Amino acid sequence: MDGFLLQVFSGLANGSIYAAVGLALVMIYQSTHHINFAQGEMATFATFIAWSLIDHDVPYWAAFFITVAIAFVGGVLVQRIFIRPVERAPVLNNVIVFVGLLVIFNAVSGWIFDHTIKAFASPFPTQSPVLSQYISGHQLGALGVTLAVLAVIFAFFRFTPIGLAMRAAAQNPDSAALVGIRVSWMLALGWGLASAIGAVAGMMVAPVIFLDPNMMGGILLYGFAAALLGGIDNPWGAVIGGFIVGVLENVLGAYVIGTELKLTVALVLIVGTLTIMPNGLFGHKVVTRV
Repeated sequence: MDGFLLQVFSGLANGSIYAAVGLALVMIYQSTHHINFAQGEMATFATFIAWSLIDHDVPYWAAFFITVAIAFVGGVLVQRIFIRPVERAPVLNNVIVFVGLLVIFNAVSGWIFDHTIKAFASPFPTQSPVLSQYISGHQLGALGVTLAVLAVIFAFFRFTPIGLAMRAAAQNPDSAALVGIRVSWMLALGWGLASAIGAVAGMMVAPVIFLDPNMMGGILLYGFAAALLGGIDNPWGAVIGGFIVGVLENVLGAYVIGTELKLTVALVLIVGTLTIMPNGLFGHKVVTRV
């Protein structure tokens, strides 16, 4: 029983990171109706910035918040420079831009910071103050940080005028524009928030899997599985999907398929969800008159 609980708590910690990545993917999907394949590479680049700041003796939490701010500005710039010109272009154009951004961020990360695997410090103690037999200090801290970020995002979208305007712009751009909302800038802010959330996920996962330009490749797959399972058009469904994916990955990896095949859990969930339940657990069917 203790072994099972260990896998569940560890899965919840991992799932919080998948939830953050899934939420970032859904936020981009709501504004573009496309999946941002570069989300993981953008998060990796931001994590390299945090590593560089810490390496230059900047305190961890100062580096954390500086990196989140840089990632936010970077996300806004990516939307304004690369995405805005192809907003109304055919689907293939958008896909090519996303793939191009993935390659660019990956190459620039390796060019600036090189391809050597780097250790990324954790700000949390090794020993967890509670449930230490089931969860490590870093896992508990990462779970707390990502939950706090998700709570702030929820409050922002639920209770602030800008958050409500961003929701309106994402859900119905034409109606939002008619009431005076600057839709394009709201979408840019959404990109900034998605980039900042991805940066948090990157900084929380880096101490576990080490830092290199390809760090977020597998994490992005888990985040994609979380977004699809919860509902690609439902941000909070993606969050719940992240925790489900995290627990399933750990439990199945430990007792069914082995740790070497854990990534296949995400792939099976992606294929199975698209085949059996395309709208996910909490998604909505969209009916269009033709």
